[in-house]
Amino acid sequence: MNVAYGIVAGLLALFYLYGGGIKVIRTRERLQPMMAWVDRMPMPAVRALGVLEVLGAIGLVLPPLTGIAPWLALAAAIGLVLLQVGAIRVHLRRGDRRIALNIALLVTAALTGWLATTWLS
Repeated sequence: MNVAYGIVAGLLALFYLYGGGIKVIRTRERLQPMMAWVDRMPMPAVRALGVLEVLGAIGLVLPPLTGIAPWLALAAAIGLVLLQVGAIRVHLRRGDRRIALNIALLVTAALTGWLATTWLS
């Protein structure tokens, strides 16, 4: 189970490090081609979402690697599931039905959480 968790959590963490990192660094104009929803959201909120994504990615990987507070990996996975639930709601409210990536991320984060619970027990 440790290997499965490491692979799934590592890939998910890479995705969120990239996605969150660009939300923190890039301007609204540079984000809009990839993320149409940023035009209606205040930039401090976009930056906060980016920080949460980066922290979630770190939380998936660092606690299991160090052995310090490994329960944080489960908390990070749950947080990323909740983040995707919110993302899906934002997309659907805007009339954007392209939510396949969000659903895939939600399922992957849920799988990571399940793997974390089996790894913790």
